[in-house]
Order: sequence, then C-alpha cells, then structure tokens
Amino acid sequence: MTADRRATRQQRVASLRHGTVVDHLSPGMALKALEMLGVPSEGAALLGIHLTSEKMGRKDILKLENVEISAEQIEKLALFGPNASVVFIRDYEVVRKVQVELPDRIHGVLRCRNPSCITNHDRVPTYFDVTQRAPTMVRCAHCERRMGEHEFELL
Repeated sequence: MTADRRATRQQRVASLRHGTVVDHLSPGMALKALEMLGVPSEGAALLGIHLTSEKMGRKDILKLENVEISAEQIEKLALFGPNASVVFIRDYEVVRKVQVELPDRIHGVLRCRNPSCITNHDRVPTYFDVTQRAPTMVRCAHCERRMGEHEFELL
C-alpha cells in the first residue's frame, strides 16, 4: 500500500487531541470492549469494525476521546484482543503505548453461560482459566464450562 493511500485512509477519521486508542482488537469485539469500558460521558467514541489489517487480516479498533483507561481495564481488554495495544494520546501526540497481556486466570469480569453454575445462583465470585489465547477460550473454574470470545457476557 502506498504512503498516499495510507494517508488518505487515515484522514477519514479525525485525530484525537486527548484520549485512548485500543487497536488490534479481535474482529467483532469492539462493541464488547466498549461495553466493558463504558461510553465516555464527555467526548466521542469511535468504533472501527472488521477493518483490514496486515498483521491480523481483520481487526477492530476503538477510539475514546477524553478517556484514559486504567491498568485494570487494560487487563480486561485482553479478553477482546490478546494482541491488542492501548495508545494514550495527549495534545495529538502518543505519550504511552501498552501491549495488553491476557492473564492465566480471569477474576470477576465474565458471567458463566452455564445456567446450573453455582456463580449464577449464589454470591460466588467468577473465575475463568484461560485455555487458549488466540482466539480466546476460557473455562469456568467452578463448573468447567468452556466459552469462546464470542460467547463472553460481562458481569
């Protein structure tokens, strides 16, 4: 792809003055990531879904104006893109870039899809062990139900 074509494509979306960009989310995961992060109360949220990516084939991207996400939120983002990166922007400049890392165990983020699981009946915290990283697959530590990333339901 030529530099002129890349520049033209990048001009379709305004640059962020202040905010956060979450790039390289798994295809179809930007909406779930936005649900987890929450829509900014001030500023815009921009989603790019199923965009072409040289690195991944297809990817999603999320731009959040006037938002700086926390380290805890970055860890949770790994559920929606184990290869994702988080870029912090101030005055149109990149000030920090973080590569997300999927932990071996996920605590208190997902709901188990098994209606018989104890976590859906008692006040028992949810724990999921990561069994596969790309695409992300997890297993409930209580009932051993397996779930893929398109089945994830946030608490």
